[in-house]
Amino acid sequence: MSAEPGTTLLTHADLEGRLLRYFLAVIREGSIRGAAETLNVAPSAVSRQISELEHRLGLPLLNRLPRGVTPTEAGLAIAEHARQQIDDSDRLIDYLRQLHGLRLGSLRVMCGEGFISDLFDHAVRAFLETYPQVRMQVLLGTTPEILAAVAESRVDVGLAYSPPPHVGVRAVSIARQPLCALVLPDHPYALRASLELSELVGDALAMAPRTHGLRMLTDRVEAERGIHLVPMLETSSIDFLRRFALAGMGVVLLPAFTALSDITAGRLVAVPLADPLLAEASVQLLIRSQRRMTRNLERLVLALTTGMSAFRPASAGSHRVVSST
Repeated sequence: MSAEPGTTLLTHADLEGRLLRYFLAVIREGSIRGAAETLNVAPSAVSRQISELEHRLGLPLLNRLPRGVTPTEAGLAIAEHARQQIDDSDRLIDYLRQLHGLRLGSLRVMCGEGFISDLFDHAVRAFLETYPQVRMQVLLGTTPEILAAVAESRVDVGLAYSPPPHVGVRAVSIARQPLCALVLPDHPYALRASLELSELVGDALAMAPRTHGLRMLTDRVEAERGIHLVPMLETSSIDFLRRFALAGMGVVLLPAFTALSDITAGRLVAVPLADPLLAEASVQLLIRSQRRMTRNLERLVLALTTGMSAFRPASAGSHRVVSST
């Protein structure tokens, strides 16, 4: 029988195991068919499980659209319960391994390309040498992809540059890293203490494309100032942008930590941009809002925030730890 309006036949058994894995896969993939391919089962099996859960709950869990599905309010609540249950299981397994003197586990990190050198050189290398039994996966993504992956528990940690607020995601550490103009030491701007974005109008510029988080920041300032920058080169590759500056072809807009080795060696100079939005830009370490961290995840967060150059404040007092749990 089905549940009467205002009642439910749902039991604890309905909110455990395979059914929740199926439901999370549907939310993550955005379709029954996509979830079935990920789970390596027939679409009919996934559809049947979801329909049975809706039947017993007496509420729809999915909005069925012409191209895929989205969760209803009830669906979002069940998805959050499922993610929390997975987190709790991870914490229990991690604790039991600690009792056995083991440090086994896996961790998943997603970040933009600009973090990669800093992430490996100053955090991941030492972390894996200290905890060799931990397995790590590092994925690249855009800011929207990072936020979605963290919110949906597809990764444990996200590293992003001035991300917008996102439901289900919180920052556990923030460090101010202003956007800078990267130039050669003999460039006229190299002796400046700071620059306004408007001063770069008409200059030879290399910038990220408009879909990139860096460019979204400068676009907002351009709109506020009533100016328009026309880059000579657009690319999503941080390395390509860095090479443009090193070749002396013009000005590149990047945070200093993305080219720290070149700046330290004297090959490039980073001149901070003084526009408030760009001067207060920040690196953020992100986890899911309701996430309760395992010991391994706590260790990784500590390794990232104490080791990476991106979390070394650009000025005194600009780095703050928001939460450690």
